[in-house]
Amino acid sequence: MAPPLLRQLRDDPLGLGRAARSKRSERLTPRTATADRVVQSICPYCAVGCGQKVYVKDEKVVQIEGDPDSPISRGRLCPKGSASEQLVNGPSREHKVKYRRPHGTEWEELDLDTAMDMIADRVIATRAETWEQETDDGRPLNRTRGFALLGGATLDTEENYLIKKSFTALGAVSVENQARI
Repeated sequence: MAPPLLRQLRDDPLGLGRAARSKRSERLTPRTATADRVVQSICPYCAVGCGQKVYVKDEKVVQIEGDPDSPISRGRLCPKGSASEQLVNGPSREHKVKYRRPHGTEWEELDLDTAMDMIADRVIATRAETWEQETDDGRPLNRTRGFALLGGATLDTEENYLIKKSFTALGAVSVENQARI
């Protein structure tokens, strides 16, 4: 077999790739070709909202690529977006709720219902402890500064609307969205 440079000069003088192919690379198929379905999504990392195509085989994500039909990213993804498949399949992804008690040094696993109840109890208690009914001169406030919300930039308009309404109904005045930051 000829050395690669000679092979390229002989077989592929225009550098179109034939000389770089091997028998093994000829047999390879991309993960996207074997996918059962493709789901359109949006990258979760920042406020840009790049379009993604999520390739699924046997109900498992096998590849994530940029969506060329996206008017925002036109098929391109930054390094974080390109690596977002690791969010789903990465070996360090947590699949259970972890909780570390105050002053604790170890994490413990909780079931989701217990964790949600703990969060709800703490929101209710914080609201009750920090509620400001009125100013010193009797003008109504009806607010709490005991908790705040920072929304995610990739939430859609309806989700952001509902989150804003929920926290406003709880009396929170510190409601912000990552898209503005």
